[in-house]
Amino acid sequence: MSVSQKVVLRYPPSLTEKPVVYELVKKYNIMFNILKARFSADDKEGLLVLELSGTNTSLKKGFDYLHKLGVKTELLSQDIVRNENKCVHCGVCSAVCPTNAFYVKSPEMYVTLEMARCIGCEECLKVCPYNAIEISFDIK
Repeated sequence: MSVSQKVVLRYPPSLTEKPVVYELVKKYNIMFNILKARFSADDKEGLLVLELSGTNTSLKKGFDYLHKLGVKTELLSQDIVRNENKCVHCGVCSAVCPTNAFYVKSPEMYVTLEMARCIGCEECLKVCPYNAIEISFDIK
């Protein structure tokens, strides 16, 4: 049975040029979706926000592998807050949402958010003309 977890991976500088995620796929049969990434020569670490999918056993082995390499892993919790006082239900957020987490409910023409579909890509934040959407990634 496949399960998914959203995680933050923090890489030490020595690993930022190594194929760490590739090894998760090849050795542990873990699928991944990159939600956010930041790597810079000036940074002290690389940062990846991923959704990892696999069996409980493969995920455990994959996390053990990451820890042995020195990659810090943290579970990710995301919160999207839509300010109902600012939202006019224009639907712009639903037009850019890649997973249809934001969608326009018909016939009411009311924008609805289904959090289970959200991947935290932040596209809705960029396009909302009323600044009615806020997102924060909280590390557990």
